[in-house]
Amino acid sequence: MYKTILVPVDISEDVLTDNALKHAVYLAKITNATIHLFHSVPDVSRFSMSYSYHYDLLSSFAKKAVERSEEQLKEIIEKIDYPSDKITYKVEFGSPRDKVLSEAESINADLIVIGSRNPSISTHLLGSNASGIVSYAKISVLVVR
Repeated sequence: MYKTILVPVDISEDVLTDNALKHAVYLAKITNATIHLFHSVPDVSRFSMSYSYHYDLLSSFAKKAVERSEEQLKEIIEKIDYPSDKITYKVEFGSPRDKVLSEAESINADLIVIGSRNPSISTHLLGSNASGIVSYAKISVLVVR
């Protein structure tokens, strides 16, 4: 049924990631799917491009943020009870919603499995990444609480 399952990962949210991964692994085992972890790093470099010094500093920070995120994704992969050759990962800069949707299309994902908190007044007013992904995704999305 599923060939590629995309799991957006917020590295700072262990509980959300763990919950989503449990479901993704369960489904992947049933269907022999590939699991693709994806993390989006906010692109802060666009805020200060007018100053060369600040841009260089932010670019250096951004490069380190990507490297650290990749290391953390590798650590997560090591803990997953699924063959490592069936797990891929990627880190990109940008809006989580937009990047996740773009990545889903790029890898021909059949399903997005994303963790989410119980809704509160702030997520209803401001919107969350999960609700944005559900609203705009062209494929099925499983939201795991």
